[in-house]
Amino acid sequence: MSKMLQVFRSPRPYDPSIGAEAVQGLAHVSPEWRALLTGTAGSSPYLKALIESEQGWIEEALNDPVAAREAVFQACRACPPDQLRSGLRQAKRRIALLSALCDLSGHWSLMEVTGTLTRFGDLAVDLALKAEIAVLLRRNKLPGMSEDDLETAGGLCVFAMGKMGAFELNYSSDIDLICLFDETRFDREDFAEARQALVRATRNMSATLNDRTAEGYVFRTDLRLRPDPAVTPVALAMVAAERYYESLGRTWERAAYIKARAAAGDIAAGEQFLKTLTPFVWRRHLDFAAIEDAHNMRLRIRENKGTGGPISVLGHDMKLGRGGIREIEFFTQTRQLIAGGRDPALRLRGTIEGLAALSAAEWIPQEVAETLSRRYCQHREVEHRIQMIHDAQTHRMPSTEEGLARVACLMDETPELLVATLRDRLEEVHRLTEDFFAPSGSAAAKPATPAVPDGLDAAVIARWPTYPALRSDRGARIFERLQPELLGRLSRAANPGEALLALDGFLAGMPAGVQLFSLFEANPQLIDLLVDIVGTSPALAEYLSRNASVFDAVLDGGFFAPWPGRAALIDDLNKALQAEDDYERQLDLTRSWHREWHFRIGVHHLRGLIDASDAGQHYGDLADAVITGLLPRVAAQFAAKHGPMPGRGCVILGMGSLGAAQLTATSDLDLVVIYDPEAAETSDGKRPLAVRPYYARLTQAIVTALTAPMAQGRLYEVDMRLRPSGSQGPVATSWASFTQYQQKDAWVWEHLALTRARPIAGDEALAADVTAFCDGLLQRPRDRAEVLAEVAQMRRRLAAAKIPESCWDAKTGPGRMLDIELLAQAGMLLADKAHQSGAARHRAPAGLAAGVAIGILDDADAQTLQQAYALFWSVQSAMRLISGRAPATEVRGEGGAAFLLRSTGFDRIGRLQQALEEAYQTCANRIDACLAGAPGHADKGDRDDDRSG
Repeated sequence: MSKMLQVFRSPRPYDPSIGAEAVQGLAHVSPEWRALLTGTAGSSPYLKALIESEQGWIEEALNDPVAAREAVFQACRACPPDQLRSGLRQAKRRIALLSALCDLSGHWSLMEVTGTLTRFGDLAVDLALKAEIAVLLRRNKLPGMSEDDLETAGGLCVFAMGKMGAFELNYSSDIDLICLFDETRFDREDFAEARQALVRATRNMSATLNDRTAEGYVFRTDLRLRPDPAVTPVALAMVAAERYYESLGRTWERAAYIKARAAAGDIAAGEQFLKTLTPFVWRRHLDFAAIEDAHNMRLRIRENKGTGGPISVLGHDMKLGRGGIREIEFFTQTRQLIAGGRDPALRLRGTIEGLAALSAAEWIPQEVAETLSRRYCQHREVEHRIQMIHDAQTHRMPSTEEGLARVACLMDETPELLVATLRDRLEEVHRLTEDFFAPSGSAAAKPATPAVPDGLDAAVIARWPTYPALRSDRGARIFERLQPELLGRLSRAANPGEALLALDGFLAGMPAGVQLFSLFEANPQLIDLLVDIVGTSPALAEYLSRNASVFDAVLDGGFFAPWPGRAALIDDLNKALQAEDDYERQLDLTRSWHREWHFRIGVHHLRGLIDASDAGQHYGDLADAVITGLLPRVAAQFAAKHGPMPGRGCVILGMGSLGAAQLTATSDLDLVVIYDPEAAETSDGKRPLAVRPYYARLTQAIVTALTAPMAQGRLYEVDMRLRPSGSQGPVATSWASFTQYQQKDAWVWEHLALTRARPIAGDEALAADVTAFCDGLLQRPRDRAEVLAEVAQMRRRLAAAKIPESCWDAKTGPGRMLDIELLAQAGMLLADKAHQSGAARHRAPAGLAAGVAIGILDDADAQTLQQAYALFWSVQSAMRLISGRAPATEVRGEGGAAFLLRSTGFDRIGRLQQALEEAYQTCANRIDACLAGAPGHADKGDRDDDRSG
């Protein structure tokens, strides 16, 4: 493939005679090149001057533009310090001429052109900066540093912002820079002296690039994007900048850092600084409040720059005007700010790359992304030709006929066609972007006070402005725009008055409202979901008022997709945790991750997308994923002080409902921790511990990781009373002690509990050994009479200890869930090996089937109990979603009643209540009959009676 410049298009000369005059010395070049040079020189006075001054170099450059570019860069690097100013200016002339010719001919794409200009900017800044740092080092002005520190510029990093950061520099662009230094490179007592020297170096670097001499200039530099530029020096300590952004940073500064790039000086320190700013730039929640911020910035720019008028091509600002470049950039960056915190794939500097990523993530339609990308490139090409005429930092289309004709000639179009084409493009961009920022028209227009629909209490609505979420001016303003839609949807609820009161409780519990109200304004379809939730589940509504960011998950493309399963959840959480190094942030991340999946299960159940059985399995999978994800992180944090786990490590055993992988929305986790130190006596770490206190404290750390309230809430309550010896025993049990206890000392009810034991996380080999041991233990021959007598005794203890709260408490009481589960566990414990195998053995239906196989139940009894258990589980699961941990004394509200009926398949609450009461009695009678004849079994003492409950 030829390396020579290929001419795919060519400008026309505005003044043919001037163009011909400029290329007189290049008569021997090919006709295509001569036409390119004539058209360029005949339309651009600036490029004409460059062609004339660089005639001895042009032919070499056209023969191999890439090699010519790299040779210019290499000449800059080799330039002696005392000739750097002159050398950079010559390089600027050549890069400007080469980029223009490759652009006008179509030999380079727009991205190649802007990339070349940006690479030269990076190089020029780096060389100018290091030349100044070298002077400081020679004069010992940087305490504690030597010539070896020149390569990292004494810890000073120059960040390229805006177009330079994204490799999108325009033809006559100034460069936006922020200069920060790593203060940790200096002793505290030397800080002031070092800062003064680095400030001076920054100023001199800027002057080297910015000053106009007889040879021209290199780049106009702008250092005003730094924190609080009116009062801060041109070079700041990184820690000072970080504190500023954490406490005072604004949305426009977050947007600016999307494109920020460590471009010169100490690159490694700069990249680390950008990493520390990740939480500032990329919020973990969907940040729809950024839309209003960006729109207000647009309005201020239009007001200050006078670019807010109608689209008129002559004199139109291609950057800041309506439908211009900045509109596309704002559209892209605002979308990135909204979702980039949740999706790292959106954290891209380039505008075109950002649009493509937004489209791939389904935040914008593909055709919108393609159209805006195409218009962006076309706008940028027009902008370049405007600037090429006089090397002016302008973005306005000429307002004179001559100026318009010159731009048209550089584009090889007629002025009339150019004007018509540009108007169409600008209007299309404006149409595609304006509705995103201001879908309801002018943001300044105050909506009329909405009429209160029939069925809604105006007194309730009148008190809303007193709530914390609406006390800020901004929150109140957004809610005022939102209120008509909200009231309209409430009025269409099955019981508008009840729905209003439920929403009122939700609003009253919210500590702040800007983010959530912005989310609803941008996504009004979520209002229906909110009304549905607050009208059905007071518990979920209360949870939402404190954790409104879970609505973010609804906007993810997969929120209503089929359940991914246990393995996929574990993988997803592990990937998220691997991106975090800090332990506290890992715990918070797990909580926010769990919160969204937990919310999703509740919504799916509430909306009838899954039934109670599916919901139970999903909650179980979620708990497994959390435990599996947290265990290695807790262990690593613990090992940093006390060394890795001695021996084979530990395994976390799930008991009860967790072991059965069937949880409700509010279930606790019953856990047992078993460890095998093998021959080890102590850990091997900075602060070694004997194995027993090591695993006891590790277990306490695991429980804390699951239960501790943090910024993102808590995960679960944990119950460890099912461990050997209960609350009297150690919180973690050694493998040897566990096997000995279960074989020699355990009560029958403890073996009943083992029928639901399931390894959740930990060492795989140890988990396999625990499973094999439990299987062997459960398959041991048993005295049926003794087991059934123990079950009868446990029923009596449970009946005395736990009185049903109401008919709606389907778990506790004779003939209810715990009663059926106890009989099912007895069936599983007495069954043969064939019935004790399989993944479903931990659940009640398998135990009832085993009871039939061994003759303690007949088929009719088992079917009755199994059908009743399914009904009870549906009631229990629904009531926990409706009421949370509150006592299940009544069904609250019409929405809750409708959900409960839908979950159970009944049409009236009265009929469901009657069916439950009859089923409780029937099941209690069947279980009584099954256990009739079992001899009484006196208590052996009071050893941890609480554990059996």
